[in-house]
Amino acid sequence: MLHRNMARVSFLVYLTIIGSVATRAQETAARVPSVPQAITAGGTGDETDRGQSPVLQHRNRRYQLHSSDVLELNFPFTPEFNQAVTVQPDGYITLRGAESIKVDGKTIPELVDLLRTTYAKILHDPVINVELKDFEKPYFIVGGEVGRPGKFDLRGDTSVAQAVAIAGGLRDSAKHSEILLFHRVPDGWVQVKKVNLKKMLKEANLDEDAYLQAGDFLFVPKNAFSKIERFIPTSSVGMYTNPVLH
Repeated sequence: MLHRNMARVSFLVYLTIIGSVATRAQETAARVPSVPQAITAGGTGDETDRGQSPVLQHRNRRYQLHSSDVLELNFPFTPEFNQAVTVQPDGYITLRGAESIKVDGKTIPELVDLLRTTYAKILHDPVINVELKDFEKPYFIVGGEVGRPGKFDLRGDTSVAQAVAIAGGLRDSAKHSEILLFHRVPDGWVQVKKVNLKKMLKEANLDEDAYLQAGDFLFVPKNAFSKIERFIPTSSVGMYTNPVLH
């Protein structure tokens, strides 16, 4: 009888200990915050940690407004608000009967949405048409080791190889394998793409040739020999060039 009572007491003590341990485990788990995983479209948090290299924007994008562009705003049902506005150097336009808004970098459809939101404060469901009357013609700039550095009109699709040809071709001092294409994006950032024109021309394959967008800057750096050539004595240069036969 005594042995049976001691076994029953031991079993009750065991259950008490197990219940205490389980309760403490639950309390500890409740105090530990869960760690969410950053997930991006098409990937996991690991890809977010590694980061993705920025890429140039797609071809054939809509025109983005710049300073000095002239716009005509037409209100079919409230013509008293019709007006012509010019984008100011700070990127704003002054509106009739409404507050000034920043339009620099916006496309025409984006501007229409912004105008409707702005005028909705004083007009019911406003209908607004926007026409771009005067604007800066698309251009690109080529600098560095080309025949004719300068600013050129961007007419239709123009690739890096074509832009170099328009700028007079590459000089002998050019670094064909590392041409830099600079493209400005909103918020003041600049994206840079390296183009190995030497490899593309050698392999007769321009599939990887990049296309320029309005305002892009193409820079052709000097090759290594050109950088040190001026420090080499003239008598030594002849050792690395073919003799001219008279």
